[in-house]
Amino acid sequence: MPPTPTARRKRVGIELRKMREAAGRSAGDAAAVLGLDRSKITLIEQGAYPISAERVLALAADFEEADSAYVDAVAEMAADRTKGWWEEHRGLVPAGILEISEVEHYASALLTYQICHVPGLMQTEETARAIFREVYPPLRPLNIEARVENRMRRAELLTRLEYEAIVHEAALRMEFGGREVAREQLKQLLALSEAPNVTLRVLEFKAGGFKGAGQAVLYARGPVPRLDTVQLDSVGSPAFLTEMNQLENYRNIIGMMRDRSLDPSASRDAISSIMNSL
Repeated sequence: MPPTPTARRKRVGIELRKMREAAGRSAGDAAAVLGLDRSKITLIEQGAYPISAERVLALAADFEEADSAYVDAVAEMAADRTKGWWEEHRGLVPAGILEISEVEHYASALLTYQICHVPGLMQTEETARAIFREVYPPLRPLNIEARVENRMRRAELLTRLEYEAIVHEAALRMEFGGREVAREQLKQLLALSEAPNVTLRVLEFKAGGFKGAGQAVLYARGPVPRLDTVQLDSVGSPAFLTEMNQLENYRNIIGMMRDRSLDPSASRDAISSIMNSL
């Protein structure tokens, strides 16, 4: 039985299907190129079966895909069979959280906007623990701690990755865990906002309504724009968007929210003001 599909293997399958359909080729045509059964092509495109980098290149050549940087990036994704640190948490946290961990780990930059929560990578342990205690049905202490540990490991990305967060004022005023936990959380936001690779913007209540107000979104930049990923939070499992029109839509939404947000300096002032009021 093939190992559990990783987020990258699933993405390789998605991109191969996009190439094949753009070329007007059938799964049977792709199978003939590789000398495989048609059923294997279906499994590859679903991410349920691995494919080598050489076979990715062979299919891309047959599909006449002209974007060499894109093809090389997909082939590199196929070749990488590295077991990530997040696999330590498999069985303790939902598979969707492991996929988010993987997408973030391989991203070249991350952009997020949050309405009611401080971005996960910027949360303190106590804020994260308080949020996970609100999950329904209630989580066992072991699972809460596994999720907190996963979130803290993911936060290590903030030491090396370009990260931009647009945070609504509502999230800054939420007191998960009580007033003192909220104060410490705002202190951490201020400290993180000073890092040269981190941009934090506050979207104030007075900015009014805006597109995307009902969602929390993570935009992960890939090695090339066609391999960007949008992750949407949901009550069940996270949704991942990969179609070019979807990516463009969220790029535009993030741009509009950025335009309505305070600049980084004014955002720090707003956070300090809220923190001092607690």
